[in-house]
Amino acid sequence: MPSQPVKALFFDVFGTLVDWRTSIAREAQALLGPLGHSCDWHAFADAWRAEYQPAMEEIRSGRLPFCKLDVLHRRNLGRILPRFGVKDAPEEVLTALNLAWHRLDAWPDSAPGLRRLRATFRIAPVSNGNISLMVDLARRNGFAWDAILGAEIAGDFKPKPRVYLAACEALDFEPAECMMVAAHSSDLSAAAACGLKTGHVARPNENGAGLGEAGPSVPVDIAATDLEDFAGTMGV
Repeated sequence: MPSQPVKALFFDVFGTLVDWRTSIAREAQALLGPLGHSCDWHAFADAWRAEYQPAMEEIRSGRLPFCKLDVLHRRNLGRILPRFGVKDAPEEVLTALNLAWHRLDAWPDSAPGLRRLRATFRIAPVSNGNISLMVDLARRNGFAWDAILGAEIAGDFKPKPRVYLAACEALDFEPAECMMVAAHSSDLSAAAACGLKTGHVARPNENGAGLGEAGPSVPVDIAATDLEDFAGTMGV
């Protein structure tokens, strides 16, 4: 446990709490398959996700104004569809597919772990996902947040410092009273640079079998095997 008491826990969502890869592959097959398309649907999910960081960097760098992640996801979808031979899909299908990010399924330990943690700590997502996306994921998966924080309230995307600091300010806590919890060492390193405590939750299969982080690659305050293990380490 960190020596200074932690009052708020901030959570990354994509990959840390929800299994985006399996969910997007399922949704893409369900929506594009009936139109006659067939492909490696997990490769489709990977390709869509691979456009995520480059698209946000356009905004982090100031080359483009801030917009919601839903908008970026739609642009990125348009970029990858030709690679998989998808042409002339009806716009209503593409709109539904873009909203697949609102229908991601949680890892089995996520909801019960959050329930345990909320009994003692204030909890909130600090995600690059927009507020409506976070609301839909919460309602789908039973995430009982105290607030929804992150990119949309900060007007920028992680790992920019403003995103972490705006979350602390929203709950009237100092950074040292807050902990960022994520399955990605880069996210935790950026949060630590802002003065937050850090907790790593292993998701070794996030990007496919054995293709996630089984442990942190940077110093962290807590490293856990899943969110229930993390809750136990936090004493709840």
